[in-house]
Amino acid sequence: MKRTFPLNSWTDSDVEAHWDSVAHLYVNENERVKGAHDQRFGFSIRHLGLEAGMKILNISSRDGEATDYILKVNPGCEVVNAEISGNLMEVAEKMRPGLRQQKLDTYSELPFGDHAFDRILTLETLEHAAEPQAFLSELHRVSTPGATMVLSCPPATSEIPYRIYTLLFGGHGEGPHRFPPSGRVKRMLSLTGWRLVHHQGTLLFPVGPAWFQRWGEWILEQGQHTFISELGIRQFYVCNKQ
Repeated sequence: MKRTFPLNSWTDSDVEAHWDSVAHLYVNENERVKGAHDQRFGFSIRHLGLEAGMKILNISSRDGEATDYILKVNPGCEVVNAEISGNLMEVAEKMRPGLRQQKLDTYSELPFGDHAFDRILTLETLEHAAEPQAFLSELHRVSTPGATMVLSCPPATSEIPYRIYTLLFGGHGEGPHRFPPSGRVKRMLSLTGWRLVHHQGTLLFPVGPAWFQRWGEWILEQGQHTFISELGIRQFYVCNKQ
């Protein structure tokens, strides 16, 4: 794999340590912004194209909540939840006994064989990977020919709003991360063999009255394919394996 983008300044072990340290408050903190938190699941399900018998990789799985959404739509799917934080895996097991989970040591070398998954769901993970390009390459390796991947991550414009929110309201924090501009994500996807079929910025106003949040989404819809889209704190990328 030709490496085009520099490595980040942290290790995946640093990311693991952060999520281990906040695992005990992860679920409660997300409940405070549940609408914005769960929005990623609804969007993803609409674009994954789930069919019975498909094998789905959910990475990073955190408390395993995405599995609930996947199996509600198609209980015939098989979901493997991959997570780097052992403590979060314990939280997931308590909330969802019997959840199928796989511990990760690094995002750069995944513990799965080639062509193992028909669908990839990776929500808010790319920004944490020490080697994001290698992570995308691994996701390509473990997916079947023609597989669909739904990926989300905050854009670079979210860094200041994130720091303001954390200062005012606390939360579980993001730990080691680099929010990438969408142009960088698209370039990495192309370099690692993923064909982008849909990109959408969402969540201009993740908190506030429902009408206010809907207005924000309307603004983003009008501004897709412009810089306005970059102001949405959650950017979605729907891709097919080339």
